[in-house]
Amino acid sequence: MQTSFEDDDKVFNAICAGASGYILKNTLPERILESIVEVYQGGSPMSPSVARKVLGFLQQPPAAVAKVVPDYKLSNREKEVLSCLVGGMSYKMIADHCHISYETVRSHMKNIYEKLHVVSMTEAVAKAINQGLV
Repeated sequence: MQTSFEDDDKVFNAICAGASGYILKNTLPERILESIVEVYQGGSPMSPSVARKVLGFLQQPPAAVAKVVPDYKLSNREKEVLSCLVGGMSYKMIADHCHISYETVRSHMKNIYEKLHVVSMTEAVAKAINQGLV
């Protein structure tokens, strides 16, 4: 890839899309020719500032890398009910806290189980905690 853009998004998107290297347009002509040969020989040439960005990203501790949370398309009320469940509340307590009926809580729980692909309250709570859903 040869471009004048060196912002993080463009660099990482190009590399993720399969770029073999990333050289900026202000690179000296002889270095561009060397880069072409380098790619042909299996290398991955990068302008120094781009290489620094890539190394900086890879040197971040794993916790600093954004964790992708799947979107289960839970409604706000379902998230609220799940949060109450994670907090240890019973269905009756959840109904009282959310000002809804016990049957409405059961209905929300049925939807939550279906959306999270779980079959028990324990699984729902574990998934909510492990994946940071609430």
